[in-house]
Amino acid sequence: MVIVSAPLVSVIVPNYNYARTLRLCLEGLGRQTHRPLEVIVVDDGSTDDSVAVAHSFPGVRLLRTPVNSGPSVARNLGAEAAAGEVLMFVDSDVALAPDAVATAVAILRDEPGVGAVCGNYDTVPLIDGTFTKDYRNLYRHWYFRAAEGSITGFLSTAILAVPARIWAEVGPFNPRLTQSEGADVSERLTDRYEVRMTSRVIGRHDDDATLRIALGKVFTRTRVHIPFFLHRRRVVGVVTSAESGTGLASWLAAATAPLPLLAGPAWTAVPVLLLMLWLFSDARMYRYVRQVRGPRYTVAFAGLHLVVSLTIGVGVAVGLLQWLLSRRFRRLYEEPAVAA
Repeated sequence: MVIVSAPLVSVIVPNYNYARTLRLCLEGLGRQTHRPLEVIVVDDGSTDDSVAVAHSFPGVRLLRTPVNSGPSVARNLGAEAAAGEVLMFVDSDVALAPDAVATAVAILRDEPGVGAVCGNYDTVPLIDGTFTKDYRNLYRHWYFRAAEGSITGFLSTAILAVPARIWAEVGPFNPRLTQSEGADVSERLTDRYEVRMTSRVIGRHDDDATLRIALGKVFTRTRVHIPFFLHRRRVVGVVTSAESGTGLASWLAAATAPLPLLAGPAWTAVPVLLLMLWLFSDARMYRYVRQVRGPRYTVAFAGLHLVVSLTIGVGVAVGLLQWLLSRRFRRLYEEPAVAA
C-alpha cells in the first residue's frame, strides 16, 4: 500500500493595520485540521500593533514591505517566499473554519481539472458590530452562495487556494491593481483551469463597519472594473447581466420618484412599479435573508441594498466617463502583471 503524505500548504496573509482581526485570523489558522501548514504574514507597512501580533504567534513567518504598496504586492511577496505545494491566500480580516484548508486541499487533490478553490464567508461576522457590517457580510455570503460551482469573471481573493505549480503559470497579482486584482487573475486562471466557488470552504469575515467606507469601496470597485470589461469586449455580457438590470431598475425608480410632484398623483405608479421590479429581480436573495434573519431585518436589508445599487450606478457612470476621457484609465489592464 502506497501512503501519500499530505502536501505542505503555505497560507499567505496580507495585512495592513488589521491588528485586531489578524489575531483572530492567526488563531483560526492554528486550529486547522490540515498539517503540515506554513503561515506567512506579509505586513504592508502597518502603523498599528500588527507586527507585534504576528510576532506573538510561534512559527508564524513575518515578511514586511518597505512601504504600504497594496494587497497585490503583499500577496506576491508571500507567494515568492512560500515553500508549500499549495498556496492559500487568506485576508487578515478572515478567520477560517477548522476544516477549511483540509477541504480546499481535498478538492484540488480529487478533481484535477480544478485549478483554484474560492471560499465563502459565514453568515455571522467575525466581530459583531453595525448593521452595515452585518448587511455587507450577509450579502456577500449570498452572492458567493448563489455563484457556487465553476465561476468566471471574478475571483474571491479573501479565501483562495491554488496549487503552487498553477500559480507559477497564472500569477502574480498585478501590483498596479488594488481593487480589481481578482478579475485580472481570474481571466488567466479560467483560460486554463476550472475555478471552484464553494461554501464548504468557509470563514468568518469582519466587514466594513461604517456606511461611508462601505459605499466608498463599492463605488471604487465598480469604477475600476469598467476598463476591464470594455477592454475585453464584454459589453454585451455586462449590459445584459442580472446585476446591470437590477442597477438600472433602481436608478429608474429614483429618477422617476419626482413624477407625482411634477405631473400629478397618478404618476406615482411609475416609480412604485419600477421599485417593485427592482425588488423582484433579487427575490431569491430576499427570501434567503428573511429565512436567516426574519422579516423586519429583511426590510432594513432591502433599504440599504437600494442605496448600494444606486452607488453601483454612480460607479458605472463615472467609470464610463473616465474611460472616455483618460487613456491611462483605458489601459489599466493592458500591461501584463509583473512581480513587485
